[in-house]
Amino acid sequence: MNFPAGLFGNDWAYGAFVPLTFAWLWCLRTADWKRIADPSQLNVWLGTIVALVLTWSLKAEAHPGLNLHLIGATAFTLMFGRQWAILGLSVVMAAVTVNGGAAWESYALNVLLTAVYPCVAAHVLLRIVERYLPAHFFVYIFCAAFFGAGIAVVSTGLMSTLLLWLAGIYPAEMLFSEYFPSFILLGFAEAWLNGAAITLMVVYYPHWVGSFDDRRYLIGK
Repeated sequence: MNFPAGLFGNDWAYGAFVPLTFAWLWCLRTADWKRIADPSQLNVWLGTIVALVLTWSLKAEAHPGLNLHLIGATAFTLMFGRQWAILGLSVVMAAVTVNGGAAWESYALNVLLTAVYPCVAAHVLLRIVERYLPAHFFVYIFCAAFFGAGIAVVSTGLMSTLLLWLAGIYPAEMLFSEYFPSFILLGFAEAWLNGAAITLMVVYYPHWVGSFDDRRYLIGK
């Protein structure tokens, strides 16, 4: 999912900086600054970025430009909300790019696909769980954290596949037969790791997970 240099034309690569800039401005304007103003929470946010830089550096490549790696967007979103998750993953992508894992000209496309979209998807799935499902600890873990992560990754893979097809990089038959199915397997891995990580944090460090409310999910259950 980290696109290299020369894969997309300039229209795609540089045009993506326009929506990305608006996304950053929206994040900076609406983010909960009080959360990051807490030194302990800032340390957790920065630590999550470091952990994801290492995770994103481990990837598999089937064809040029067709990279696969764990995202961690759902866990980041459940912990800090979609605004701080998007900004944090933007820093992660910058670090991976500096390290040679991606190209600067594809930076905006990479961030839109691996940060903005999955974080927004994770937030939408969380809101659906909160509105339509019972307020229970296991509902939060299995639906918001576990299945939410899997759905976010698979849908991100679908978006990436469609982008590569629309840009004429690879034919649709090859993308849907060799590339997209890999995201289904990746979704299972992401779901298990995300679910386990959120479970451990909720049990031992609940103050790290901003979307988890003891009064909603535990008290009186």
